[in-house]
Amino acid sequence: MGELRKPFLLLALLAVALVVALELGAALLTGGGDAGEALRDSAGQLGVDVGDVAGVTEPAGRGTGALALIDVVALWTTGLFCLSLVLPDRIQGRIQGVATLIFSVLLLLGSVVLLVVAFVELTVLVSLFLAAPFGTLAYLAVWGFFPVGDAAVLLGLILLLKLIWAGLLILAQPRFLQNKGLVLLMLTTLLCTVVLEFLHRLVPTILVSITDDLGAVLFAVVAIIWGLVLLIGSVPAIVKALRATATTSSPSGG
Repeated sequence: MGELRKPFLLLALLAVALVVALELGAALLTGGGDAGEALRDSAGQLGVDVGDVAGVTEPAGRGTGALALIDVVALWTTGLFCLSLVLPDRIQGRIQGVATLIFSVLLLLGSVVLLVVAFVELTVLVSLFLAAPFGTLAYLAVWGFFPVGDAAVLLGLILLLKLIWAGLLILAQPRFLQNKGLVLLMLTTLLCTVVLEFLHRLVPTILVSITDDLGAVLFAVVAIIWGLVLLIGSVPAIVKALRATATTSSPSGG
């Protein structure tokens, strides 16, 4: 690692851990607000009386939570850097390949599940919205009032933490910029955050649940790609570790 600055690296790990925690907790931090009045207004524009709509709440959405599938890769990568602070290179080299293989398989499984769930939900949302008037009203009652403001605040905080994470990594070791995979990961996670915010602002509020689910589908695909990259990259490390183990355990003399 050379001139690795340990405090900056540990702070970078903390920053990206907070990012993942916020994304996983997005459902608790956004949504849930009362949307009854907004539902009555929208139904009135369609000329339909919905009567008592108490208990209608804003949906939390899936997009922000789906970002965690990508950012957990950043957390894993940063964690491996920090692991080098406490483990000798010889030991780390032997466990890193296997650990990354297991992590990539779990990431792929989680991403495929989310992709299927988000795609099915997206199909349902579009179908309901286009099935006017009653399908549209059913859509509005459940998904028509996305908390765009709360989501924007949360995404802004997440984006700031990601910039801090990237900056701290560079401060910890400027040569990290020579790692093309790490730089690409930084750009990917920053771009995906901006894309989600763009999707939230692209359409009227009643359609944001649809674009949010579209974002979740997109992020699941991106996570699958990163999972495959990690899976393929772990193979040479495993082979190298096996060869080193075989060499160490082989008899030294004839």
